[in-house]
Order: sequence, then C-alpha cells, then structure tokens
Amino acid sequence: MLNNDLRVSGKAGEHDRRDGHAPGNRFLGRVVACSGSRATIAAVAEQGGTDLTELWSVGRLISISVGRNRVVALVYSMNTGSHAWGEGEDNYFKIETELLGEVRVDEDGSEEFSTGISRYPYLGAIAHRIRSADLMRIYDAGEGTTAVIGKLTQDESIDAAIHIPSMLSKHFAVVGSTGVGKSTAVSLLLHKAIAADPKLRVLILDPHNEFAAAFPNHAVTIDTDTLDLPFWLMRLEEFAEVVFRGRPPVPDELDMLRDIMPEAKRAFRGSDNSLVRRTTEKSSITADTPVPYRMADLLALIDERIGRLEGRAEKPFLRSLKMRLIAAINDPRYHFMFSNNTISDTITETIAQIFRVPGENRPICTFQLAGIPSEVVNSVASVLCRMAFEVALWSEGAIHMLVVCEEAHRYIPSDPSLGFVPTRQAIARIAKEGRKYGVSLGIITQRPGELDQTILSQCSTLFAMRLANDRDQEIIRSAIPNSSISTTSFISSIGNGEAIAFGEAISVPMRMRFSRVDETLLPKASNANNKHSEEDPDSVDLRKIVTRMRAVTVGPDISNFQQSLAASVVGFEGADDAEEDLRDKPYAPPAPSAAPLESYRRELLPQAPRLDPAAPPAIDPRLDALRREMRREEPVFPRPAPPTDQPAITRREPGTSLRESILKKPLSSLYNKD
Repeated sequence: MLNNDLRVSGKAGEHDRRDGHAPGNRFLGRVVACSGSRATIAAVAEQGGTDLTELWSVGRLISISVGRNRVVALVYSMNTGSHAWGEGEDNYFKIETELLGEVRVDEDGSEEFSTGISRYPYLGAIAHRIRSADLMRIYDAGEGTTAVIGKLTQDESIDAAIHIPSMLSKHFAVVGSTGVGKSTAVSLLLHKAIAADPKLRVLILDPHNEFAAAFPNHAVTIDTDTLDLPFWLMRLEEFAEVVFRGRPPVPDELDMLRDIMPEAKRAFRGSDNSLVRRTTEKSSITADTPVPYRMADLLALIDERIGRLEGRAEKPFLRSLKMRLIAAINDPRYHFMFSNNTISDTITETIAQIFRVPGENRPICTFQLAGIPSEVVNSVASVLCRMAFEVALWSEGAIHMLVVCEEAHRYIPSDPSLGFVPTRQAIARIAKEGRKYGVSLGIITQRPGELDQTILSQCSTLFAMRLANDRDQEIIRSAIPNSSISTTSFISSIGNGEAIAFGEAISVPMRMRFSRVDETLLPKASNANNKHSEEDPDSVDLRKIVTRMRAVTVGPDISNFQQSLAASVVGFEGADDAEEDLRDKPYAPPAPSAAPLESYRRELLPQAPRLDPAAPPAIDPRLDALRREMRREEPVFPRPAPPTDQPAITRREPGTSLRESILKKPLSSLYNKD
C-alpha cells in the first residue's frame, strides 16, 4: 500500500482553518519565551471554558505564525500559574513546546516542510491549532517507496507513513514491554517490506515459534524436524560451543580439536576425484573452512593419537574429548547436526532452504529456535547471521537480506562478558557493514537497557512502544535526537499498538497507532490458543508430552514382533484379532490372580555347598605349612602327620630369618624324593 491517499484525505482537514466557531477561535495564545529549541506560549481560557484547551494537549502539534512561514512545535508540558482552575472566570496558563521545523511558503505559493528553521518565533507571535494539510506535509515521506503502517494519534484521518528503503538500508528496531504488540507490529512492517522490495529475503530468528502463523502464504518454517544444519558448517568456536555444552572449553582439548579437524577434512577430500583434490590443495584447509568431514574420521584420528607411545600427557585430554564428541553424536536433540544427510556436501541445498534462493514466492524463512537445545542456540544463531552476511556479500547485490532477531538481548547483551562472542561478532558485522552489501538488521527486544548499545545505535529507525522500566526509557531518550527528547516524556503511558516512531524513515518523530492486522495473520505461538480450546488437562496425552521432552521423534518398529506374538499366543485362527488388539489397545498390566500363593520353601533357595570337616584339604599340606611359617601363624586345626619317608618341616628357630633357617637345612629336605 503506497501513500497516495495522503493528499486525498487532506481535503477533510481543511475545516480546521474555519470551523463552526468564530474566526478568532483558532487563536490559542502568544509566544512569551523562546530559545533555540523550545518556546513558551501564554494563553487564556475565558469564563472558565475548556472548548479551546481541548484542541491541544501533551503530544499534539501546533503551529506558530512567523511572517509567511509557520513554525511547527510539539507540546510536552502545560500548567496554570495559580495551579488552580476558576469556574466562571478567566484562567491563564502556559504551554511548553519543542520546535520541530517549519512549513515554508515559496514565492510561487507552494508550501514545503523542512526540519530546519529559518526564522524563529518572536515574542508575541500567534500560536494556533495546526492545519491538517500541514500535518500531511510533515509526515509525508514521498511517493513510490512510502508505505502506510497506521494512523496519527493526533489526527486519525492522517496516515502514518514510513520510507521503506531508508528503514531497511540503515536497520531498524522495535522495543516495548511484553504484551504491547511488538510481534504484530513487526509482522506488519515485514509485509510492507516484501511488497516494496522483490529482491528482499527475510530470515527471522524466532525463539517462541510464533511468526509462522503471521506469514502463511509468504514464509517457510524450519524447525528441528525439517532442519539439516551440517556440523561442518560451524567454525571451531561454534563447534566447541556445541561439544562443551555452553561451558568454557578446555584449552588443551580445544587445541587438539584445532589440529585434528583439518586432517579429518583432508581425509574426506581424499575420497573425491582428482580434479577436486587439485583445486582444494591450492588453498590450505583450516578448522574454520566450511568443508565436509566425517565424525568417524575425527574419532579415528583421536584413537590414533591415543595409541601412540609418545605424548602420554595429552592422552587424558584426548579421551575426554572423545567422550564429549560421542555424547554429542548420540544425543537425539542434536539430530539436525549429526544426521546422515549432513555428511555429504549439502551447503548449496542448506543455503537454498534457509535463505530462500530461489524464493518460490516465499521470501521469508521463520527459523524456530524453541526446539533447539539451549546450549546450541548461540552457535546456530552465529552460523545463520554469518552466512546471511556472506550470501549477500558474494551475491554482489542480487540478494537483499534482512535478519530479524527476536529477543535480541539474548544474543547481544550489554555486558561484554555475557553472551556468545561469535554471535555478537556476526550481528555486529551486519550492523556496522551490512548497509554496504545489502544486509539489513531488525532488532526486537523488550529490554533495550540489556541490549548492546553499540548495536542499538546502528539502528537508524526506531519504533518505541510502551516501556515501564526507567532504565529502558533512558536508553530510548539517549537514542532520540536532542530536538525531540520531550517526545519520550509520555512513552510510559501510551496504549497497546501505539508507538513513537523516529529516525531515517520518518521525517519528524510522530506518535502513531499501527494498523490492525487480520486475525488470520496474527503471530501465535504454534497456534496455542486453538489447542487450549480443544484439549484440557483431563484429555491431553501425557505420553506425547514426555516423548517430546525426551526428544524422541520416532519409536522403534515393533509390527513384526506384534505379529509373531499374536500368532504364537492365539494360533492361526485368532492371529488377526490378536494383532488388531495389540495394535489398537494400549498395554495394560495383567490382573492379579485370585488363587492363593504358595509359601516358599527354604530348601528351594540357593545354598552354598557344605564342607565335610573330615575331608582332606584341597591345598597341599606342605604349602600350607610353609605359608603359615612365613606368616608366623598357628594352625587352625590339626593336620595328619607327614609320611615317614618324607622329612618333616620344622619351624625356624626364634630370632632367625626364613632365609637363614632354609640355608641350615639340607637340600634333600626341601623337595619330595618320590
């Protein structure tokens, strides 16, 4: 929708010049003080009437006549001198205004609004209600590339329009507390953006899975079930974030991973044809090169290093690294990274799916992050932002990329010690250099105070919705130009769906209300509202919930087992019926039997074999005597005397060692002559 209806709706506002009151009723007051950016106006309400004072209030625009021109001012404060209101008598009051610009009247009679002021109001200058035609000139951003996104709060008959190329080229931000309508406003802005720029491709990092419902005809949804993001697309720091589960990596293990990954990539390249090997050998392969490799090759190289004789000090770190890799591979939540589909070189298919090249009339990709493990979200966001910049960079202007970060304070917090460094670097690169290569950034957050101020300062267009936190309000005040600081004085009291818009895409800061979005295009968290009306705690399937919690997507196929079990239990005639019963009915434990249970008998329990004390010992008596001799132990029970043909073993003399007692004996007494 273009802004062609601005000049049509202005006809309805011409009655502002001469309404039903007397001609002098447009007179509000006179200027009694003026500075470089502000002016004070004194006015009077005759006989305690409020018919004129209702025509303006805080947040409204007025005009001050200065010769042929009209200076535009914003009201931000008003009060009476006596701090009281007299009924039936004249009430004098003062209005504090902020100067925004002027409507210049040229020699040929044409009128144009400019943010600069050529002549400031003089003392005694007349201040009056602004004309609707002047409001249209102030908020009209031009033809052709202007989109209407709502209405002015001051005058519902005037459209609120923005300049789409300016908003996209220099980034934008939407800030506001929870529940004020940020997601609805973003969906409206994106609908206008894709209608104005056919080259635009939008990537939405959606942590709440709510934007898929807002673009049913223009977006594709990617979640953990449809995502194949190869692990080899990650750089070393991003892959280490996955392996070490969000904790700081062990330096020794990280160095080993940096040495082994290039070898695994060369091993995978060894299976390619000779032409591919020759082209890749010209450039060195590092741990950050997006070249495919197999996890089996990586584990084999670790085993090879463990088996070497040298480097014993590094073997514990190698074993620990191997266990971390195996745990990540076997984790079902990481299936989108380590599936069989990600082993081959699928970078082209991945880019085509995520970044919509070609778009197939669906230029928006909603990347749902709710199902991805929390320790991997930072790595995934880093990969997507980095690849978005590179795709737009190497397309040489053929693709305009817009990356929308919902809950941006998670990825780029104000505290440099928090967050994931590669994600911060990727988003900062888009914010600082993206304008040159056709990459835009959209920031959505409910806590601008916790957002990196360097990134927020790069957003030249800002839509500030209701903010209750004082620190967040202070951040917005610092971002607004000095001539419009008073605009945020009522930012904590605006309603849902309202915003104060300012920046490159808007000529003058305006208080506006976003247009209502159709119910079928509202952002919803996986259609949660519909599910609530269908199911309740009494009818919900708890097994499905537990299965999703455990990240088990597909269970084992037990159909063959069911058929064999049915055939063996029932026989040939009842096999089909039993199979239907096993397939359709859930498992139920067997009912307890009514027959009395037989008491156990002690003789049926497993018992150790009893030893016969009269049985000869299993150990040679000579070895047993020698053992007791060495331990200086007395025999527990008497043993039979040795045969007469075998010399008896005597105890050693007190005070002598076993060696000395053996040397004193003849050699013939130490072995059996038989």
